[in-house]
Amino acid sequence: MSEQTSDPDDRQTDAARPAAAGGESTDPVSEFAAEELVVGYPGPDDPVIPGETLRVPPGEVTALIGPNGSGKSTLLKGLARQLTPESGSVLLDGTPVESFESKALARRLGLLSQENTSPDGISVEDLVERGRYPHHGFFESPGEQDHAAVDEAISLAGVEHLREREVGSLSGGQKQLVWIAMALAQDADVLLLDEPTTFLDPHHQLEVMDIVETLRHERETTVVVVLHDIAQAARYADHVVALKHGSVYARGPPESVVTEELLADVFDIEAAVSPSEHGLQVTPLEPLHDDRDGQR
Repeated sequence: MSEQTSDPDDRQTDAARPAAAGGESTDPVSEFAAEELVVGYPGPDDPVIPGETLRVPPGEVTALIGPNGSGKSTLLKGLARQLTPESGSVLLDGTPVESFESKALARRLGLLSQENTSPDGISVEDLVERGRYPHHGFFESPGEQDHAAVDEAISLAGVEHLREREVGSLSGGQKQLVWIAMALAQDADVLLLDEPTTFLDPHHQLEVMDIVETLRHERETTVVVVLHDIAQAARYADHVVALKHGSVYARGPPESVVTEELLADVFDIEAAVSPSEHGLQVTPLEPLHDDRDGQR
């Protein structure tokens, strides 16, 4: 089936941050895009992402959804340059990301991956402070601006009460909030989050998604987030991209993408989708199976 496009990427326009206090304008929101991106893993297999173009709405939250194996995390790794594309380009304000010096890119583009390991004995504050590495030299001590950024990130992530704790002593949900705080301290224009709510209890899932909302409303950070939870994507994202077999199947606002028809076609489930005061309500009902003739 051809891709469904409810809100075509090519209609995205430049956006600017609102005026700061005192009437001074701030920097434009960064444009982030991929052009004909082909991404895979070493070996004889075909690439996971066979050639996709994606223009991320600036200053908004874009959710990547799809079943297991659809290429969500692989696409995100390609966007983050964790995987070198076989062909195509990732562009930040029209400039290929590989042309940026590493620290310069880290000041503009941040990533929170699924696999995070902290040094033994490190405190929450010290780990969050490591997010400031792109902003000063290797031998420079953190300055006032760095300390202020760390304080703000810790506050925004809601981990002030954990500040002096060792990261290794925290629960899984607490650790995830601390890793998010470190990513926030990086203060990048574009933030990529790979399944930040997976394996978390409902309380910590809501805390993580509240942070994502705050990034959009208060910082106008451009966020791209991989989500397994379709209802979270429908509730929190401004723009949803659904992938199937490595290709973009549909993209657009949640109410146009998260439909009962798409959930059947992409996720092989029968579900009920209805509006509510908290966004779309998604209720999975039963799995769908192909019959002998290949028809559901």
